[in-house]
Amino acid sequence: MNPQDDRMHSALDETSAPSSLNPSREQILEMGRAAIQMIADYYGALPQVTLAPNTTSAAVREQLALEFPVAGKDFDTLLEFINQKIFAASRHNGHPRFFGYIASPGTAATALADLLASTLNPSLTSWRSAPGAAEIERQTIDWIKQIIGYVPAAEGLFLSGGSMAHLCGLAVARDAKAPHPVTSQGCQILARAMRVYISAEGHHSISKAAGLLGIGRDNVRQVAVNSRFQMDLRALAKLIEDDLAEGHLPFCVVANAGAVNTGACDALDEIAEVAAQYGLWFHVDACYGGFAALAPSKRVLFRGIERADSVALDPHKWLYVPGDCGCVLYRDPGRARATFGHEAEYIRVLALASDEAFAFWDYGPELTRRFRALKVWMMLAHVGAEALGEAIERNCQCAEYFAQLAAQADDFEMLAPVELSIFCFRYVPPALKTAYAIASGGERDAIDQKLNALNERILTAVQRGGSSYLSNAGIAGRFALIWKSCLTTCAKQAGRLWKKNSACCRFQASPSD
Repeated sequence: MNPQDDRMHSALDETSAPSSLNPSREQILEMGRAAIQMIADYYGALPQVTLAPNTTSAAVREQLALEFPVAGKDFDTLLEFINQKIFAASRHNGHPRFFGYIASPGTAATALADLLASTLNPSLTSWRSAPGAAEIERQTIDWIKQIIGYVPAAEGLFLSGGSMAHLCGLAVARDAKAPHPVTSQGCQILARAMRVYISAEGHHSISKAAGLLGIGRDNVRQVAVNSRFQMDLRALAKLIEDDLAEGHLPFCVVANAGAVNTGACDALDEIAEVAAQYGLWFHVDACYGGFAALAPSKRVLFRGIERADSVALDPHKWLYVPGDCGCVLYRDPGRARATFGHEAEYIRVLALASDEAFAFWDYGPELTRRFRALKVWMMLAHVGAEALGEAIERNCQCAEYFAQLAAQADDFEMLAPVELSIFCFRYVPPALKTAYAIASGGERDAIDQKLNALNERILTAVQRGGSSYLSNAGIAGRFALIWKSCLTTCAKQAGRLWKKNSACCRFQASPSD
């Protein structure tokens, strides 16, 4: 053997791989114990840690700066770095006083399921690539269909989140309703503009999807809402009629099953009737609210969702699953395959039964996909639908309790009814409340602007103070403070937090307010 062969033999020797790339079983156990200890310590200390860091981007960048790693560091050193620096520079969405967004806290079981999914690391392109993972995903999709009462023959898949689910739903809607083959020839072949209808409370990702799909953001028509922030059906019909009269092509209506700002649920059954009357695709945004169908008191809100042509849901919102994990369902799987199916030779499935020939790439834009389903499967199989429904009921009751506390105070104003787990309010000093009651027109607008500025100051003070974390939204031109109930908050704790935040609000109000 010549020297060159010796070098090649040495390079291919399995024992020559660095242990950091190919650790032994004992090393894996040691690494795992250290990581699990850190996870357990994190969950155990979570109620006591600072909810969000009061810092700056420059400070965090300096804190996390490392030179390019030519040589690696040992695992324990990096775990310590993660714990002491990355965790410390993070907002903790699982904190019992985090009310800012519909961001799942995650759970230990689902975090570990994510670890196992990454360990197996299947490429969920199709059944043949990952039989076990594919069956778990399809089974979990079936469970979700049962939760919302969707048609058993529907198909679906897990995606990164609601934005991608909406993109998929609108893509299939566009292709199903376009008079020409836009999938192959593009939207420029159309003589008429395709129009989408969405509530004024709808999510911005619908407009983004319309832009990406060649429909155009300007062709997303916002429909006025009623006093409960539900889509106004008369306004919807008028917009459709106006667009038809102007020569446009109405093709899709998007209904909210839990608006992300107010929690409002549109009248799904009635919107389905309008969609049927005009031949529109009916897409439901159930990303936030859909899993409230697990709560007995809220199931009535989702009557009519079974009539949707497509539904978007986010397990990483109200199913308490770590991100990223969205989901899209299609009533007619053939419509989805017509949009996403592609026959490249290297992905052609040969000599398999129909179930074994199932390919996820026929239902979405991704080819390589991670095993997102396992954490959803773990949540449902480990906790069970009944306990999850009870947790969601408690979240809703907590929001209702906040609303009661606000109603008992003379210096707070509810800005939207509590439908699910979201409470929208603003602080209104008594003097401004009195002035607002007798004002009109421009005077009211001026007071609203003053209140907007005050409530912006309050939000900043609450977030920096660390007692809790709220978010904000624009509700009918008013700056609203948003309190979104989280998994671990109880009524007793909520009462204490309300007192603290009330004191903060009153402190921020200057004598001139």
